[in-house]
Amino acid sequence: MSGSGPEAPEPSEAAEARLQEAEQDWAAAKAFYDNLVTKKPRPPKPQNAITVAVSSRALFDLVEERRIYQEQGVEKYVEYQQNNENVTLKPGPAFYFVKALEHVNARLLELYPDDEERFDIVLMTNNHAQVGVRLINSINHYGLTIERFCMTGGQSPIGYLTAYLTNLYLSADSEKVQEAIEAGIASATMFTANKDVSYSDTQLRVAFDGDAVIFSDESEQIVKEQGLDRFFEHEQLNENKPLAQGPLKGFLEDLGKIQKKFYAKNERLNCPIRTYLVTARSAASSGARVLKTLRSWGLEIDEALFLAGAPKGPILVKIRPHIFFDDQMFHIEGAQKLGTIAAHVPYGVAQKYNKSS
Repeated sequence: MSGSGPEAPEPSEAAEARLQEAEQDWAAAKAFYDNLVTKKPRPPKPQNAITVAVSSRALFDLVEERRIYQEQGVEKYVEYQQNNENVTLKPGPAFYFVKALEHVNARLLELYPDDEERFDIVLMTNNHAQVGVRLINSINHYGLTIERFCMTGGQSPIGYLTAYLTNLYLSADSEKVQEAIEAGIASATMFTANKDVSYSDTQLRVAFDGDAVIFSDESEQIVKEQGLDRFFEHEQLNENKPLAQGPLKGFLEDLGKIQKKFYAKNERLNCPIRTYLVTARSAASSGARVLKTLRSWGLEIDEALFLAGAPKGPILVKIRPHIFFDDQMFHIEGAQKLGTIAAHVPYGVAQKYNKSS
């Protein structure tokens, strides 16, 4: 059917048109901000940044506020927050991780003052806007650089994660994290450590489990369903076949890109990022495939620890990571008990066993 109006653009043309509009919007915003005098670094474009979205309950300790919400309802909760908006919130499980990301940003800006490839922290919360003042006051109290907020007034914020081009989403709400994982967004549920420990102020330390975190759960399925002997046999037979990627592979890749920016300035020995693989795999019987997979992806890991089934908690105490990602709750709980801030990745076959235990 013909008409007098212009033909609808092809999908690729429409996408290109949206991209051009976005670039024009950013150019206009940049021109406006360039005329303002400020010592604060401006947020990078989302397409250039590594965007880490954190919920308010991951960033701050809101246990008491959550209790009021659950027992007395939303109106009393909002009233309490407004009455206490000048009372600074205590740090939550993601707080020191965010602080470490911002230290990396500060180092990047020293070396690359005009480069926008750095971390951008977004507060992604279903809180009501009336609660925003207390959150802003607390963020300013700690000197955090969090300029982008998304407060959805009780609605799930998951739909906004894609719009913000989110690379990693951290929340205390396991259901929202599961939604995000199913939408293909790297996500984890934050758990507070049961002991207070000190964290490095000068080096971001991130520890990853391997299977169903960096890698797919292909090998873990064999362990669960066919046992260790069959798993060892499978891994040796497939030693030269790279594992498929898991939900956190992209974030490890993002960290690697930032590390290489420091290496390019001869800062390898003074790099403010260090990554760790902490896996229950045995090195001799199933470690080669893991290392060869990372090599095939062009990724480096600073330290690889193969524990052969030993508990991860004592090793993590020595590392003191700002965050430890694992797909199995018993590893999360073991890490928590000894003072590690752990993040559960609800992905893969282990979730069936987590639910049944």
